[in-house]
Amino acid sequence: MGSLSALSIAQAHKKLKAKEISAQELTQACIDRIENVDEAINAVVYKNFDKALEEAKKIDSSGMFDHALSGIPYLTKDVFCEEGVPTTACSNMLRDKNYVPPFDSTTTKRLKAKGAISMGKVNTDEFTQGGSTETSCYGVTKNPWNTEKVAGGSSGGSAAAVAADECLFALGTDTGGSIRQPAAFCGVSGIRPTYGRTSRFGVMSMASSLDTIGPLCKTVEDTAIVLEAISGIDTLDGTTGNKDVPHYVAALTGDTKGLKIGLPKEYFSDGMNEEVRQSIMDSCDVLRSLGAEIVDVSMPHTEYATPAYYVICPSEVSSNMARYDGIRYGHTIEKPNDLIDYYHKTRTEGFGDEVKRRIMIGTYALSAGYYDAYYRQALKVRTLIQKDFEDVYKTVDALIAPVTPTAAFSIGAHEGDPVAMYLEDIFLDPQVMAGIPALSVPCGFTKENLPLGLQVMGPQWGESVVLRIADAYEKATDWGERKPNLYERHF
Repeated sequence: MGSLSALSIAQAHKKLKAKEISAQELTQACIDRIENVDEAINAVVYKNFDKALEEAKKIDSSGMFDHALSGIPYLTKDVFCEEGVPTTACSNMLRDKNYVPPFDSTTTKRLKAKGAISMGKVNTDEFTQGGSTETSCYGVTKNPWNTEKVAGGSSGGSAAAVAADECLFALGTDTGGSIRQPAAFCGVSGIRPTYGRTSRFGVMSMASSLDTIGPLCKTVEDTAIVLEAISGIDTLDGTTGNKDVPHYVAALTGDTKGLKIGLPKEYFSDGMNEEVRQSIMDSCDVLRSLGAEIVDVSMPHTEYATPAYYVICPSEVSSNMARYDGIRYGHTIEKPNDLIDYYHKTRTEGFGDEVKRRIMIGTYALSAGYYDAYYRQALKVRTLIQKDFEDVYKTVDALIAPVTPTAAFSIGAHEGDPVAMYLEDIFLDPQVMAGIPALSVPCGFTKENLPLGLQVMGPQWGESVVLRIADAYEKATDWGERKPNLYERHF
């Protein structure tokens, strides 16, 4: 395309360090790209361009580009707190109050320390609750490959922005697949790290025992760069693990020699799109050619992951959403009849249907008489799923599978049918239950020219092997080099 915004992080870093381009030029190129194409996809919900250019100027003046992220412009999912930047979780509950955080999330603080430049916020499902970025108060984000299709969710704004070259990378969150699914739908790389590898401090919670923070990028190498920068123990988040952060880029050997990779039979269910199935079989051939041994394995409790997830997740949602009552946080109303009427109207006006649905399901599951029947049983299933992964990783180094059973679906396809939407997560929930790392990397296209994703999974704290496999696969194929044709369609 020729635009600087189309560069990867690694490519841009080389040019910045060699003084071939400036951080201001790179940031301006991304701003221009957003202004030119975002109307078509609706990814960016808040533009912080003046501040971004100021930061770029400071970085250019310092002349310091020692870190790969110095001078690199990015966009942030609208649940990450940034000091002085409106953060709404794409919900009228906070949008109406024009909430502006007085502090930075640990993740954005770590990126600032490396010299990365935040340009603004991108769209998400309301409070990250959805699988298609259709529940946002700002409207749906459209897929850059086909604007009649969803970009995925809840990090659909992040994935669409990266795919459309509006930024060099974006931050996302993954609770039940919300990084991996939109990454697959939009043809970019996205990783859900081990639970506790990255800090959740300053990121608005949906389900606290499931939420993870990760990047969406143009390449696996870029993913490794960003993940290393944002990982590590955080005293402000007691769930982060006291584990050394590996040098992820150094783990990218370009091959899979000596690795044994499992192919779980349970991820090839009835009704799977044939193009999806064939893309995974073809991916196996590529990995074999790179030195890996592919073996069939079984994960017997896989089918219970999604039902368990949709008990545990709403239960935690009901707890986390309780703070948004119009008194402590959120939308307020005038002249209520009494306190109950105040709560009722505040939440009726502030929350969308999906958030209300999950609050009600979760409250029911946690209520007296139902806690043991639903929530406690779901926790037992979660333990069984964790054991499936622990057992299989005694025999293989990693696993591969589809990300989703189909490519991106049409906008509105699941309107009025939340169960159908939840079933889109069927291959994404087991990793969540086990707290393991999993990554999506482009692995093909459908006949309709929609991207497909290969999911690479590793053991807990095993991001290095996941990145190594995905990087080797990416370098052996050209799927990730293709770009959506937004220029021809909208210029």
